Amino acid sequence: MSSVALTVPASVVAAGSALRDRRRWLLAPGLGDWVIVEFAAADDVRSGMARVAAMLRRGGGAGRVEWWSPPNNGGSLRLEVADGAGSGRRVVVPVGPAGVVVVVGGNGPQLRAAVSRLAPVLRRRWTEERLAQQAVQLARRNQALEDFATLVAHELKTPLQLAHLQHDPLVEVDRALELVDALLEAARAESAAQACASAADCLDEALRDRDLGPITVEVTADLPQEAPLPAMALRVILRNLVANAVAAGARHIHVGAVASAASWVLVVDDDGVGVAETGGYAGGSRLGLSLCRRLASRFGGTLELAPRAVGGTRASVVVDRSR
Repeated sequence: MSSVALTVPASVVAAGSALRDRRRWLLAPGLGDWVIVEFAAADDVRSGMARVAAMLRRGGGAGRVEWWSPPNNGGSLRLEVADGAGSGRRVVVPVGPAGVVVVVGGNGPQLRAAVSRLAPVLRRRWTEERLAQQAVQLARRNQALEDFATLVAHELKTPLQLAHLQHDPLVEVDRALELVDALLEAARAESAAQACASAADCLDEALRDRDLGPITVEVTADLPQEAPLPAMALRVILRNLVANAVAAGARHIHVGAVASAASWVLVVDDDGVGVAETGGYAGGSRLGLSLCRRLASRFGGTLELAPRAVGGTRASVVVDRSR
């Protein structure tokens, strides 16, 4: 039996080849797919958008890609991510609550399709991340309220009990009111906006504070112009540390600060009885130290007490500036 050769017209062959190429093009991942993958693989929205901006510029032909997002406290959009330095027509793509994506110097169909595919994913992830941040902040505030309530109850219990037992309770009632004033001032300091304050001005205001009373000891200072703390918080810390030194019998108090790229250290040295002596830093209600530690922690710092080799106490507030 003989075989018969079949001849396929060239037009049919060309059509089949074109169909196969079209099928491969449809099945192959495009720029939009890679953009989604890069964005999803990032740890957070900002790093994901940095990857996306670089990919859109390289693979989509854009001269520059920007992402503008709203700040946490509201207000106008701010530039979060930018890649490239091209010029030309600016195409603004709104992405809902996540702000806008701006494409400069490029508007091809593949680029437009990629940005359109990214928009809903960016909106969803940005919203989820913002909700998670708010949940963490709410949890911290709730914990702070519980800690503060415990502190108030503990510190007011002793003077109020003494007032109940004494014939003339006014002294202990006045002390309780002073504690309430200190707690309220610390609460206001905790809610203050993060800003740099003048350390020297804060010390002057702390020394003039009527709650501190007349200062008869010598106070010297060597302070830089700015401190990485809000003025109210720094004033409360300085006033309490100076008051502790006076209560410890100090005759001389020196306040200094050392700043570096990684940290800012406030130091209050005194020549009082020292931390180990009864009636010094270890005596009293320790409310001042509790407030100082709380405020320092609120703004990324710690408070430590240490005896000095020549006698007295060194109180150090260390603020981490690398956060």
